[in-house]
Amino acid sequence: MLLVLVLFTLIWNGWIGYMPDMEDLQNPIDRYATQIYSADGKVIGTWNQDRENRVHVSFDKISPYVVQALVATEDVRYYEHSGIDFIALSRAIVKRGLMGQQSAGGGSTITQQLAKQLYSGKAHSTFERLLQKPIEWVIAIKLERNFTKEEIVMMYLNQFDFLHNAVGIKTAANTYFSKEPSDLTLEEAAMLIGLCKNPSYFNPVRHEQRCQERRNVVLQQMEKAGYISHDQCVETASKPIELKFHRTDHKDGTAPYFREYLRRYLMANKPERSNYPSWQNVQYVIDSIAWEQDPLYGWCNKNLKKDGTPYNIYKDGLKVFTTLDSRMQQYAEDAVYAHVAKYLQPAFNRENRHKPNAPFTDQLTPKEVRQILNRSIVQSDRYRNMKAAGYSEEEIRESFKKKTEMTVFSYNGEIDTVMTPLDSIRYYKSFLRAGFCSMDVKTGAVKAYVGGLDFTHFQYDMVMEGRRQVGSTIKPFLYSLAMENGFSPCDYAPNVQQTYIVAGKPWTPRNASHSRYGQSVTLKWGLAQSNNWISAYLMSKLDPQQFVQLLHEYGIINPDIHPSMSLCLGPCDITVGEMVSAYTAFANHGIRCAPLFVTRIEDSNGQVVAHFEPRVNEVISEESSFKMLILLQGVVDGGTGSRLRFKYNVNAQMGGKTGTTNRNSDAWFMAVTPDLVSGMWVGGEDRDIHFDSMAMGQGATMALPIYAYYIKKVYANEALPYKADAIFDMPEDFDGCSRAVDVDDFMDIEDVYE
Repeated sequence: MLLVLVLFTLIWNGWIGYMPDMEDLQNPIDRYATQIYSADGKVIGTWNQDRENRVHVSFDKISPYVVQALVATEDVRYYEHSGIDFIALSRAIVKRGLMGQQSAGGGSTITQQLAKQLYSGKAHSTFERLLQKPIEWVIAIKLERNFTKEEIVMMYLNQFDFLHNAVGIKTAANTYFSKEPSDLTLEEAAMLIGLCKNPSYFNPVRHEQRCQERRNVVLQQMEKAGYISHDQCVETASKPIELKFHRTDHKDGTAPYFREYLRRYLMANKPERSNYPSWQNVQYVIDSIAWEQDPLYGWCNKNLKKDGTPYNIYKDGLKVFTTLDSRMQQYAEDAVYAHVAKYLQPAFNRENRHKPNAPFTDQLTPKEVRQILNRSIVQSDRYRNMKAAGYSEEEIRESFKKKTEMTVFSYNGEIDTVMTPLDSIRYYKSFLRAGFCSMDVKTGAVKAYVGGLDFTHFQYDMVMEGRRQVGSTIKPFLYSLAMENGFSPCDYAPNVQQTYIVAGKPWTPRNASHSRYGQSVTLKWGLAQSNNWISAYLMSKLDPQQFVQLLHEYGIINPDIHPSMSLCLGPCDITVGEMVSAYTAFANHGIRCAPLFVTRIEDSNGQVVAHFEPRVNEVISEESSFKMLILLQGVVDGGTGSRLRFKYNVNAQMGGKTGTTNRNSDAWFMAVTPDLVSGMWVGGEDRDIHFDSMAMGQGATMALPIYAYYIKKVYANEALPYKADAIFDMPEDFDGCSRAVDVDDFMDIEDVYE
């Protein structure tokens, strides 16, 4: 007894084994998952580490049946002891230890099991486990001194791993029954608590009969403890197990691209040039600016907790309240999938059916196709892994030509097949990609964010990461510069092809249409028809350096955008997110709103630890923004975006701009309403993967319909604040034509631009 006393004294003071201090015991490290909330109050996902998808839930949000089942099955004298049940412990020592009866039951209390969950690692030997036991007893006693019985039960249920990435009672209730823990019925609670004995052995998905038998044992224990009547026990035990099972994963759920982007955004470190390869110079500049200007970027590493350590989204049980609306997000995901996966992809497959270069355009030579595929081989995980394993270049190349059993993605479910790794690269490149984003005009709040069609197989985010040529969607920025320099929508320009001398070389822009060739046309007509000659003419009258500066003020940060004559046709690479943010200035009196992803962050105790406000800057004058609304509405009312009216019957007041780059490599559509700005891009993984026909490859065909499907559903939902009868906030009689220039002003046109 003296030796036992000495041993416990040494353990109590932490001189033997590990003993957490009082601070840790009062605030146990439970590594709760961070929950991400939508603006309409829905949990759209969690962030967790090591697949521990744990979400905290308070005691009053847990069904009483769960607590009763736990106590009756795991620790019937729970409310009578102070951490150690000496009766159960003695029984376990005598019957199991001395007599070898495996069915005699264990001696661990709920508090001891919690101590093991919180502070004991996996024992690698019997001796280690024997040493852990007295440590757990001491920790259990200290837990009982610092927490109420209800708090201990709550922590236990929030800690336990119920299998299938369902760690904690909240995630388990959702995974197995698609409901909240407070709504669990008697039979559901008994089944979940039955898993506490051995989740794998009593797995309800694989071993339903075994799980049902264990559930009935729990029910009998509840009857024995007096929590339920005999009739309740018999009636419930006769019911089959009815699951509404879905495997929980961080890739599942609403807005996976948004959640992944936000995760990395919050956890970002301060950018250091040495951490970026040479080809990521643009990204380094963008990240550096974000670190200095955006409080959300790197928030976890910019802010410290009370203990002086940075926040960790995997362990601190944070609640991140985003601007995303779950309903609008669903509409956006449905619209992208319906148009790209159900309409464009089958059409693209048909066009490629007989192409020798498929999915690449026939405008490439076989040698150029091989060069693209070789780059993809070198960038693949298979290549890097084999290289690291010491295989020669020849062996690696041969392995890519050898047929292998594999499972590949399709829109009708995964397919088991046999093909070479090289063919699989080509197969995955055949899928069209897309990006969609919708923001609130006044705040920049991101309401919908679709970075692609399937996050599991195509994780590259085409909203905030993917940069593609924007084509004619850049023209409204050019026109806004013209408006700032005194032009108006009713000013005239010559609709003729001209040759400009740029840096000593001739440049002659082409135009898809020769409508009204040789006439003087208004700028409103020029933008509505996306006329390249009018844009080039405007560029010749403006300062390219001033245009680049204006693009930066619109929030387009790319430092590789250089002043040039051809910039007016959109050869530069910009993200969908940047474009949508820039277009907010047109409907917001010239004030551009940066993307706002999060409104506030709360800690695990519900205390607000961060609050985020819209970030805005003035780009153009209010009068110029009114002129731009006149111009953009012309695109939808009678220009390249008019199929919104005549084909999709969208009659709300709005402006827009289509965009199509060379060879139909990139298809864009930007839409502006009084309350929302939306942008979408559709194209191939590589620029040489595209429709060869303009009829299918243009922005009005590939991108515009996505917006039509989306906005019609938004307007149809009366619970949303965005209405079809909204009008732009501008003077009623404003037409922007108070300074219409006479046609004669353009009689002497300079053909040379220097």
